[in-house]
Amino acid sequence: MTETVGDHLLARLRDWGVEQVFSYPGDGINGLVASFGKAGNKPRFVQARHEEMAAFSAVGYAKFSGRVGVCMATSGPGAIHLLNGLYDAKLDHVPVVAIVGQTARTAMGGSYQQEIELQALYRDVANEYCIEVNVAEQLPNALDRAFRVARSSRTPTALIIPADLQEEPYEPPQHVFKQMPSSPPGAFWPNPVPPEAGLAEAAEVLNAGEKVAILAGQGARGAAEQVRQVADVTGAGVAKALLGKDVLSDELPYVTGAIGLLGTRPSYEMMRDCDTLLIVGSNFPYSQFLPEFGQARAVQIDLDGRFIGMRYPTEVNLIGDAAATLRALLPQLRRNENRSWREKIEKNVAEWWDTVDRQANVDATPVNPMRIVHELSRRIPDNAIVTADSGSSTNWYARNLRIRGDIRASLSGTLATMGPGVPYAIGAKFAHPDRPAVALVGDGAMQMNGMAELITIARYHGLWPDPRLIVCVFHNNDLNQVTWELRAMGGAPKFEESQSLPDVDYAGFARSLGLAGVSVDEPGDLGRAWDAAFAATGPTVLDVRCDAEVPPIPPHATFEQMKSVTEAVLKGDPEAFHLVTQGAKTKMQEFLPGRAR
Repeated sequence: MTETVGDHLLARLRDWGVEQVFSYPGDGINGLVASFGKAGNKPRFVQARHEEMAAFSAVGYAKFSGRVGVCMATSGPGAIHLLNGLYDAKLDHVPVVAIVGQTARTAMGGSYQQEIELQALYRDVANEYCIEVNVAEQLPNALDRAFRVARSSRTPTALIIPADLQEEPYEPPQHVFKQMPSSPPGAFWPNPVPPEAGLAEAAEVLNAGEKVAILAGQGARGAAEQVRQVADVTGAGVAKALLGKDVLSDELPYVTGAIGLLGTRPSYEMMRDCDTLLIVGSNFPYSQFLPEFGQARAVQIDLDGRFIGMRYPTEVNLIGDAAATLRALLPQLRRNENRSWREKIEKNVAEWWDTVDRQANVDATPVNPMRIVHELSRRIPDNAIVTADSGSSTNWYARNLRIRGDIRASLSGTLATMGPGVPYAIGAKFAHPDRPAVALVGDGAMQMNGMAELITIARYHGLWPDPRLIVCVFHNNDLNQVTWELRAMGGAPKFEESQSLPDVDYAGFARSLGLAGVSVDEPGDLGRAWDAAFAATGPTVLDVRCDAEVPPIPPHATFEQMKSVTEAVLKGDPEAFHLVTQGAKTKMQEFLPGRAR
């Protein structure tokens, strides 16, 4: 049988170690779909319910596997639908290759059905590499470059293949003028280390510091041990950017937790009071949560020089792999024998976790959303993978989920788009089918696309040795994060027409698909519900009715700021009294340590 261009593309994907392609079919990729059939579905065609979800699943797979994720879509609308997921990959620096069909070459330029100028469309999201393949001999070089650029630049790339070319016989590039060969897949990726002079300058800054703070981002994930060693030598505390939440265990007494609007009070206070700052693998954008300009001497380590020195006036910038750089830096650091700064941080951290525990147990109607994650943290296996969606539930993921063991966790950090929580978890299960996964999702995101992706879970969970995938829905019938933003930033009460959601039985929908569904209406039932989900032999949806008026108050918020929100909601918010009461009860836990509720 003659090998087609589509056949050779799948063979090359197998050479790259690709085990699944997240996609949705369409006639613009019919030639490729036929090749999946001829290849015995290797790599596996994973059918999402929507191309955007296919892209999100590829991003989740890449985040949790450390490998390149692959998604595929038809021409026109399919290619458009991929964009949001690809922008999520771009902004979070995740390697994804998008394979996109295009109108047949004979019809190009003729305003044909589903004809879109895809290179123009993808010019921004896949700006590092976006190419249309127009002859068979072009394919291997183009595909290999798409993978190599995605991997080396940690970015999405795009390969556009016209529909008619997919079905043509494959011809390899020849040793002739204007044809481009390609070497076999695979490469040894470097772990660069900055020059000795830069390391010496960085050591001088850190050795001079008396109150050292470390900010660790996702770029520090492979350097967790080195970060711990630097923190020990310098007596530093470690705050984590949201994308770096799983870099270090929250059981370490000097780890202050998340930083920023969704962060913790110890992180806020550490940045407020430090005299030295070490940023490792983070492009955390909110400089107002970093030390005052000029207050702290700062060192930054990042693999990509394009993203260094952007957020804080750093004195020393080290371009290099985080682990290799810290390993080279450690011998030049002197141990700080004065541990008073570290002791203060550890005291603040211990008090904060006590506060968080009390806040999670504040009575609410019907369930305090903080308690959902609080009860999860007490039970989550050490090898679990957690995904979070965008919304008010993200606050509780950021502050209440305690990372320990080998727990991995992520979310849409920079794009902060709604919708990736469930497809991220699907990608995570294909990356690690032997580990349990948990998706923390608001009911807005669940209605937007999470419910449809439960169908995908029902279809594929039999492939996973550990089939546990728990989707926990924060069911409050409100687009809650925006409601609070209206109140806090816009000074406006809740507008029911834009903010209220239809009531849906998420557990019942799950059961209709053959999944387990558990409804929780009482706080005392939460623990048992989590226990049942983790003991299950298949996927489970936890449908937890929670209080929309438990405020996601930043830990640094003052009573004056709370007063401003109160004045806004008293203008006519339908839940004004309940909201003010819940806000006061929650905030009070920070100021009454050890007191009864």
